[in-house]
This record gives sequence, structure tokens and C-alpha cells, in this order.
Amino acid sequence: MKLFIKYMVSNRCKLAVKEALKNLGVHFIIVDLGEVEIMEDLSQEQRTQLKEGLLLTGLELMDDRKGILIERIKNAIVEMVHHSDDNPKTNFSDYLSEKLNYDYTYLANLFSEVQGATIGQFIIAHKIERIKELITYGELNMSEIAWKMNYSSVAHLSNQFKKITGLTPTHFKQLKDKRRSPLEKIGNLHEDE
Repeated sequence: MKLFIKYMVSNRCKLAVKEALKNLGVHFIIVDLGEVEIMEDLSQEQRTQLKEGLLLTGLELMDDRKGILIERIKNAIVEMVHHSDDNPKTNFSDYLSEKLNYDYTYLANLFSEVQGATIGQFIIAHKIERIKELITYGELNMSEIAWKMNYSSVAHLSNQFKKITGLTPTHFKQLKDKRRSPLEKIGNLHEDE
């Protein structure tokens, strides 16, 4: 039996779901982002208990078909942008159509209708958050980040980053670097270094 869970976007969420299922004595086959496959059918009482247990961790067991599909779209995008080493070299519409087994036009129209934003806007917002994370880590230069995030150039990435955040990636990195001071510098107001 498949269950669909809203707001499930990280490995920590997966652990919370596994724990909730174990507490009910329910055996799972797969716990993936937004989707769980269990061995047995849930009784109404187990379903209610699972729903309540998940709500305590900020997750929500879903019942409505459109809502489930929207969450599957979001989870596929989050997985692709945040949890994949490389973004697919195919375009996002093909990726989502293949992954979810629906025509992209249907997915795009449903997403826009329910969310009030396009799939493209949702993808860009997540790519920008991932880029912020990569800049903060400081392990990759901008060319490597652009390649990793499937941008045609650093200029394209920079333009989109500035359009969404109001900052250039360089300015964002400078702000990040100035947020904290070394402990030994705190209180030494007259030192320049």
C-alpha cells in the first residue's frame, strides 16, 4: 500500500516517518521523499494515529489526489535540485513527465492552479536556495556551481540569482563572510585585522 506525505523533503523527514511507522507496528518497504510503501493495509485507527503522529513532526498524511500529485511534483523537484549530485541534463519538463508518468502540460496546469505559481518558478526558487548553500560551503567556484546546477554560464546563473535575491553571488558571499567575527576579534574595536 502506498501512502503520500506532505512536507517530506529531507532525510530527517524520512527518519521521522520511519519512527512513526515503527511506533504503530507497521512494516515499510520503501520510505522515500513524499512517498511511503508499506506491507500491510492500515486500519482506520492506525491511519488516524499515523496522521496525528506525523502532524507532531510537521508532516501531513495526504488523502486528496490533486494534493498528492502536487506534493509528488514538489518532492521530485526538491530531490532533483537538493539531493542529486548532478541535475539531469534533460530538461525539467521531460524529467517530471517521466518520473511522475503524467503529461507535463497537465502537471504544469495543475501546479499553477493549486499553487498560484508555475513549476518553473518553483524550480528556480529551489535552485537559488541550493546555490546559496553551495556558495556558503565555499567548496566550489562559481563556474563549478553553474555547471553543477545546469546553467549555461556563470553570467546566466548570476543574472537569475540577482533577479531572485537582489544580490549578486559575489555580494551574497561577502555578506555571508561578514556575518560572524572570530572570537578573538570580538571586543577589539581598534584592530583592523
